[in-house]
Amino acid sequence: MTDRAPGLAPLAVVPTIADILRARIFLAPRVRRTPLEPSPALSELVGVPVFLKCENLQRCGSFKIRGSLYRMEHLSPEERRRGVVTASSGNHGQGVALAAATLGVAATVVVPQSCPETKRAAILHRGKAWVELRVTEGLYDDAEREAHRLAEQEGRCYISSFEDRFVVAGAGTVGVEILEEEPALGTLVSPLGGGGLLSGIAVASRALGPGMALWGVTARANPCWARAWDRGRMEPVEDEKESLAEGLAGTGSPRLYPFLREHLAGVRSVTEDEIARAMALLHRAHHLVVEGAGAVGVAALLTGVIPLSGPVAVVLTGGNVDEEPFLEALKRGTKRQRAEGGLA
Repeated sequence: MTDRAPGLAPLAVVPTIADILRARIFLAPRVRRTPLEPSPALSELVGVPVFLKCENLQRCGSFKIRGSLYRMEHLSPEERRRGVVTASSGNHGQGVALAAATLGVAATVVVPQSCPETKRAAILHRGKAWVELRVTEGLYDDAEREAHRLAEQEGRCYISSFEDRFVVAGAGTVGVEILEEEPALGTLVSPLGGGGLLSGIAVASRALGPGMALWGVTARANPCWARAWDRGRMEPVEDEKESLAEGLAGTGSPRLYPFLREHLAGVRSVTEDEIARAMALLHRAHHLVVEGAGAVGVAALLTGVIPLSGPVAVVLTGGNVDEEPFLEALKRGTKRQRAEGGLA
């Protein structure tokens, strides 16, 4: 993996807190400051105050727009002229598409077959005539390989969805906003896919909320982070399965792994039933539409796999989900909750 265009030196992947604060200034008039909502339902269930960072209510329906807009703004004149290529499970691609249309930059967004139709349609709608959408066979890693091939073949700039200093800085503004509102948090729980979001939050928390425990949550269908935690290194995932949390698909970043290994309290994984249960609870208790990838943090709270200290914030990373899978998840999650007893 790389976050550089052909012939350019690689960027340092992990930003500083100054980088994140600069990103915050740039993004302030361009993205929403999403609410940090208290969750009485979850607080009662887990025994400590729980707050939900609702990035499912963000522009484009996901936190990803923070990093993609900020990265596109830092394209050089030559990179803008040549155009960009990116791989996305759907949310990052929307931000790139929006920026491409705004800046007048040609962009190709490569997505896997698992990318929901709502995300594909949004990429094309936001990118207008400036964006080409390509759908590849296989899962996210296949789409990423194709995007790298296209960038090299056509001499265009490859925009990583997570292995990029500007992308991580943009994502880190989520952490700044959380800590501005709740500086005394004891625990923060976030979905973990490529690793860019939690890396940015880790930089922010180290500067603004030292002592807060950070936990990453993945879908059990993708074992790359759990294995990396056990083995001490990130390796390509070859036995990944389809998941409600398709936004967390693919191999995590080997360049961000050492940083996250140092700054995370740990990584936990949740099952498909547990993800569906979390989606159902968020809809019933908060009237929120949250995609599977965005709900894994809540799923981990409900299963009790994370030791909680003090007030807890959970990042709901996105809300872009097709109608039929969402309705099926609600039925599945409600059925499981009723079988176990308690709030559905």
